[in-house]
Amino acid sequence: MFTHFFIDRPVLSSVISILIFLGGAVAMRVSPISQYPELAPPQVTVDARYPGATAEVIANTVAAPIEAQINGIDNLLYFNSVSSSSGNVSISVVFQPGSNPDINQVNVQNRVSQALPLIPQVVSQQGVTVEKKSSSIMMVLSIFSPDERYTSTYIDNYANLYVLEELKRVPGANRAQVFGLPDIAMRVWLRPDRMAQLGITVQEVANAIQGQNQTFGIGQIGAEPAPRGVQQTYVVTAQGLLTKPEEFENIIVRAAKEGTAIVRVRDIGRVELAKRDYSIASRMNGKTATTIGIFQQPGANAVETARAVRARMEELKKQFPTGLDYKITLDTSLFTLNSIDKVVHTFFEAVVLVILVVYLFLQSLRATIIPILAVPVSIVGTFIGMHLLGFSINMLTMFGLILAIGLVVDDAIVVVENVETNMTKHGLGALAAAKRAMSEIAGALISIVLVLVAVFLPVAFLGGVTGTLYQQFAITIAISVVISGVMALTLSPALAAIIIKAHHGEKRGFFRWFEAGFQRLTDGYVGGVARLVQRWPVGLGVYLAILAGIVMMFRALPGSFVPDEDQGYFFIVVETPDTASQGYVGALIEKAEKILAAEPAVQDVAVVNGYSLVDGTFRNNAAVFFPSMKPFDVRTDPSQLTFAVLPRLNAQFAQLKEGFVFALNPPSIPGLGTTGGFEFYIQNRGAGDTRATSQAVQAYLAAARQRPELAGITTTFRGATQQLFVDLDRNKAEVLGVPVQDAFQTMQSFFGSSVAGQFSQFSRVWWVVLQADADYRINPDDFNKVYVRSKTGTMVPLSALITVKYVAAPKLLERFNGFPAVKVTGSPAPGFSSGQALAAMEAVARDTLPGDFSFAWAGQALQEKQSGGTSAIAFVAGLIVVFLLLAAQFEKWTLPIAVVLTVPIAILGALALTWVRGLENDVYFQVGLVTLVGLSAKNAILICEFAIERVRHGMAVRAAAIEAAGLRLRAIVMTSLAFGLGCVPLALASGPGANSLRAIGTGVIGGILASTVVAVFFAPLFFWMLESLSARVGGSKAAPAGPAHGGAAPAAAPQAQREGD
Repeated sequence: MFTHFFIDRPVLSSVISILIFLGGAVAMRVSPISQYPELAPPQVTVDARYPGATAEVIANTVAAPIEAQINGIDNLLYFNSVSSSSGNVSISVVFQPGSNPDINQVNVQNRVSQALPLIPQVVSQQGVTVEKKSSSIMMVLSIFSPDERYTSTYIDNYANLYVLEELKRVPGANRAQVFGLPDIAMRVWLRPDRMAQLGITVQEVANAIQGQNQTFGIGQIGAEPAPRGVQQTYVVTAQGLLTKPEEFENIIVRAAKEGTAIVRVRDIGRVELAKRDYSIASRMNGKTATTIGIFQQPGANAVETARAVRARMEELKKQFPTGLDYKITLDTSLFTLNSIDKVVHTFFEAVVLVILVVYLFLQSLRATIIPILAVPVSIVGTFIGMHLLGFSINMLTMFGLILAIGLVVDDAIVVVENVETNMTKHGLGALAAAKRAMSEIAGALISIVLVLVAVFLPVAFLGGVTGTLYQQFAITIAISVVISGVMALTLSPALAAIIIKAHHGEKRGFFRWFEAGFQRLTDGYVGGVARLVQRWPVGLGVYLAILAGIVMMFRALPGSFVPDEDQGYFFIVVETPDTASQGYVGALIEKAEKILAAEPAVQDVAVVNGYSLVDGTFRNNAAVFFPSMKPFDVRTDPSQLTFAVLPRLNAQFAQLKEGFVFALNPPSIPGLGTTGGFEFYIQNRGAGDTRATSQAVQAYLAAARQRPELAGITTTFRGATQQLFVDLDRNKAEVLGVPVQDAFQTMQSFFGSSVAGQFSQFSRVWWVVLQADADYRINPDDFNKVYVRSKTGTMVPLSALITVKYVAAPKLLERFNGFPAVKVTGSPAPGFSSGQALAAMEAVARDTLPGDFSFAWAGQALQEKQSGGTSAIAFVAGLIVVFLLLAAQFEKWTLPIAVVLTVPIAILGALALTWVRGLENDVYFQVGLVTLVGLSAKNAILICEFAIERVRHGMAVRAAAIEAAGLRLRAIVMTSLAFGLGCVPLALASGPGANSLRAIGTGVIGGILASTVVAVFFAPLFFWMLESLSARVGGSKAAPAGPAHGGAAPAAAPQAQREGD
């Protein structure tokens, strides 16, 4: 037999294992570390700007034409757009997971190019940008002045010039951006009343600045062609762009004419170097700050990027002006590192427990060494396969390695146990016993490895986010199982032939008591199997009850996608009335900051006033907090975990009546949504009337907020936002000789802004911006101070041409998959799972939405909805492959049924223990179920394999089933106990990533307990029933002469004796 070749060559067997270990060690050192693999669907964003347009105009004239072209693009998952009255529109195109981000970007760019002729020219002139983007914020850092010595303009400009550009050059951080527009500008603050007195228009000011603030290339003196004898050449220079506010204030707007004086810019306003945009105000622990967000770059290693950013910031800090500092308030890599560290600790705890179990059963340090050597070689060697497949060291692969600990020792345990049995019963030497043992069990070992690999192999072909979760986990286990199989066929028997002593002597002390107790357990088990076979109708009744219990438990167990985790940070969203000013929001922020300051678990708090995290837009009535929590090792008390902190904070925030303040956990998987919870879209598939949409949404929200399963239900949609409508009497304007365009341009310059050229400073070119001074744009009466010039040269008051009135219109409009839509966000209420929350949202939608309305999911909720089918496919595929593989191996259709029928018992055990502990049916639990298919099948294989050999040698089916059960109980209990105890640290985990560890460990332990305690009674029962039925149906045909695959023959079989000798 081929295993004898390796038994005779122990050095060769050792070299193979050493090479596997060394290769894995090298692969482990170069493998990247991440929290999860690349799970988030690739995303491409299209951004455009339509100055002065309302949200409705932008949605209809810009978003809709572009969306019509994007629809149907390759690998499209969904798309949505946000149009704002600030003049911005952003379209997010989300693609199927696994698609190529670069190809996606090119495809979107091509479709946008086709849409450009269909959108307003002013939009295409300003440019429509298409770029890959991730909604996942990787880091947030704030630059601030602890003693408040610097203004926000100074900090913004410094961060923009000397920090942001440096961070963009850090690999993986090129998507860093300042929240808001940090650019400086030469702000020309105009006084409309003074301009009216002097008869000056905005256009005159703009023309004067543009005419007197230019740069020219004059040329050279003495340049060729030149007369003979010219000896020198000079470059001619002149004053270029203006650089100082004083220079702009001295610009002459109107030269002296008869009866008039010279009018300079300073006569009609003032000029200062200031911020180009004032819509964002950031704070850091209550101090004025500039906030920089670094978004996850597709394919970047988050841990390495964060480490590089921290190192770069420390270098930059040395050059900071005195009184300037920075703090990193959000760093997702810290949770990743802490989680991986926790998993590594769990890994070593599992190894220790497995060693104890192996020693308990083998009762010899020499014998224990052999299975334990399988752990480092198989686990470390797995990194070779992970590296070749492009897997990172992440939560999923580490989970797989922890579960693999118990599996990889199983094969070696079977080898050692069988070698010792042959040495004891037949008085053979170690070498002869090893060869005989391998002749008996080599086929069983190969079949177990093939079955375990077969369970996980179909998972490799699953798609989507859930498929990726399964793949990383399952393939990691499969690789380790294959390596352990190779070791069990090469190194383990070779070492057994050398290390194991011929006789251990009589058992003493604890081991004597243990052996006596286990023998009593075996005798009781064999008697129980015999009674169950005798009373088989009772057994079938119990089995039917188990199947019914599975159905009931699946209904009772709440479902979710992945468990929420304490990631060391959270978000707080702030929403105020639509017309609220930045100062109003700022006052509410200060109250929220005081609440956070009193929270002992919170360390630092960064705030961005004017940014909405929910829809990713800049809005005057929104803000977002980025609180960071104290390190995990400090927050050991359960009351300081986010699961306790967030409800506590939200209870206090609910007392703030000025607006809506709500703390949210970040999404469990980065990139799947912006915040934790769910994203739900209500689509108007009818005429798209805003009023009808508003009524439907309000009715929906009112009903949803009554459901106990839901919390934090909110939307950014306001169908009746109060706005000022300027009604220009165009006929009257024509009669008075006022061009309509001039009237609108004047209003835009005073109440919005307009660009009047450029200036140079800090080695860059910036804009010169015109706008009315703050005192002249406070209330609607300020329109009365504005004048426009008619064609006859007279100044006409704007009030003579316009009527100002209040109207109700949306300030923000969204579209989803081509239809007007409203985004609703929320989260499960305490005590309810995400699956229950999603079901409640859908139930409310079916009850309240009119017939021409529909709904859709996005982000993590969409992946959760799709994951149920994926897990069912993986589970069924595993069962089918196991069945077919065993049928081919045993050359029988009935025997694999006996093996597969034991699987539901393990499933019920997993469901029951998960339910008892109050956990949920999430992806990790479902991954554990797939693992249990292989584990429970392995136990049944060990019994059925021995039983079929005895039947082939003439033993009665019933006797063969009972005897095989007794013979294999020790191996089953030993391997199952090793695997189960290896999972105990998972089930009892605490700290970072603990919920994920508990989810997977609890289900697997419940399943393995049920398989070891209950299924071992049913495996021989099913074997006896099916073999007896097969014999009757086949006319009691004679059994084949020998094994079909080299399976485990009984110890007394002459054939096995000859091979061993």
